[in-house]
Amino acid sequence: MCGVCGCSDPKGARGGTLTRLTETESGSPHVHTHEHAADHSHAHDHAHDHAHDHAHDHAPGSAADRDTRTRRLEADILGHNDLLAARNRGWLEGRGVTAFNLVSGPGAGKTTLLEATLAAMHDGSRDCAVIEGDQETLNDARRIRATGCPVVQINTGAGCHLEADMVGRALRELEPAAGSVLFIENVGNLVCPALFDLGEAARVAIVSVTEGEDKPLKYPHIIRSAQLLLLSKVDLVPHLDFDIEACEAYAREVNPSLRILRISARSGEGMAEWLEWIEGRAADGVTTRSVQQPAPTLRA
Repeated sequence: MCGVCGCSDPKGARGGTLTRLTETESGSPHVHTHEHAADHSHAHDHAHDHAHDHAHDHAPGSAADRDTRTRRLEADILGHNDLLAARNRGWLEGRGVTAFNLVSGPGAGKTTLLEATLAAMHDGSRDCAVIEGDQETLNDARRIRATGCPVVQINTGAGCHLEADMVGRALRELEPAAGSVLFIENVGNLVCPALFDLGEAARVAIVSVTEGEDKPLKYPHIIRSAQLLLLSKVDLVPHLDFDIEACEAYAREVNPSLRILRISARSGEGMAEWLEWIEGRAADGVTTRSVQQPAPTLRA
């Protein structure tokens, strides 16, 4: 079990399943799947109950002892992930690839926005690639592949977020072009992805207007760790009881430096500003760590 978020794989494997969608001569998708079990180097996600010489001022096996081990486990998992994220960042930096980590709850419109974004960037001015994260299915990867963009799907199984080791393997499989833009579509979840740096240049949070304007207050860690907030599906605002100004105010209350764009992949509203922001980050070569990771909430 993951000591940070509680997600687990029944077999104990944390690597996920990696699938590369390529195109056959007939133009139909061809799928290459790689199973990754726990045979790679990673932080162990279980508590060891062997004898040790650590000093205790409480009885071994007590609640305090279990809490101490939980805290140590959480630090080990995040520390190991940050080490691999730094390796990813160096890999990307060496190739001039600018990576964006797209995070949102389920159904916020990440894939639809990506489809519209890739279509708009299809003029050849900058190559793009995509890493898709989902617990199961290749549905989103197939949608991205239909745009002509290279894509690798990571299926996390019971896991609720992408981790740096998964992205590292996907990078080696995908081999994004030098100077390109890489979009990482994280698993739909507004909680755990906030803790896990993937090596991205920037984190983009997406909140749909169908979710309620108080989302930034309910899920502050994800908003605090982002550099850009996209309020998606704004074409639906006239049909909803949604206070868009209040949502933006809540987001800035959590993260005063956050940039916010109102966007609709359907109507095209905000797309020009979104594309300008992407190109600005890519042109600046922003590949140093800019994501401020919130401290994990530990059990008292």
